[in-house]
Amino acid sequence: MNLNNQPTVNELAELFAIRKDTHNDHIVWISEAGDVRVDPVAACAEETEFEKQHPQMRARLKMYRRGQGYVGKKAAADKDYMAKVLQTLTLTWERAQTGAELIKVDRYS
Repeated sequence: MNLNNQPTVNELAELFAIRKDTHNDHIVWISEAGDVRVDPVAACAEETEFEKQHPQMRARLKMYRRGQGYVGKKAAADKDYMAKVLQTLTLTWERAQTGAELIKVDRYS
């Protein structure tokens, strides 16, 4: 899903639905090109280590801890939640395009 192409809540929900909340922590992040990724994070890994492994990262949301219901099919089915995440990603992408530093978001817009 790319934020430059007016993504929909359903597109975002598809990204969340393919992840298993009980298996890993996850980070939702935006690449230099505007692509949104929902990637698992190795157990006990720090967010800063994940950032170092992804130098093309322009922005990211706080880490979603395993078992909290932030990713997976149930999260994807919550349209209000998905709409908040999409709005936050869209606003963050607007900011990220004008600055040089990584933007870290810890709450929804």
